[in-house]
Amino acid sequence: MSVTHLNLERYIPALLTFLTNKMSTGASQCYRKNFGIGIVEWRLLALLAVEQQISANRMVQVIGLDKSAVSRALQLLERERLITIDTDLKDARRYTVSLTVSGQELHNRVLVVALERERLLLAGLSGEEVEILIGCLNKMSAQLDAVNAVNAVDPNDLLFTSGYELAE
Repeated sequence: MSVTHLNLERYIPALLTFLTNKMSTGASQCYRKNFGIGIVEWRLLALLAVEQQISANRMVQVIGLDKSAVSRALQLLERERLITIDTDLKDARRYTVSLTVSGQELHNRVLVVALERERLLLAGLSGEEVEILIGCLNKMSAQLDAVNAVNAVDPNDLLFTSGYELAE
């Protein structure tokens, strides 16, 4: 099989990437204009609203961003007094991050906009389709360790079972 290019209208990683990039860019522009934070800061606020007193490493694991992006965002949030960073009582080498009252208030204001953006994104789907989408995304997330373990190999050794033809 000779593959000359991807069919970007059917290649799932590209479709997901294009969608998330465009959503992130739009969200970042909206949140910066209206709330003074970008998408990375919003993601951290959203995570902290769910899970207080967590480490920066935990944030990196959950959100999937690199450490430097998380570090920069945490510095901004701390400077704006939206979070506190404290020494972990169990391990003085670790730090835990929590929302301040101001951080929780900002989170609540941004959340209204974030949920409206989600509502508009999903407006063309039925309730059943939304549930199927969530299930599919969770199943794909469960495959990430295997996906990320793939190394460059001889293409002839790979088994293509995606169910669709690659563009030639």
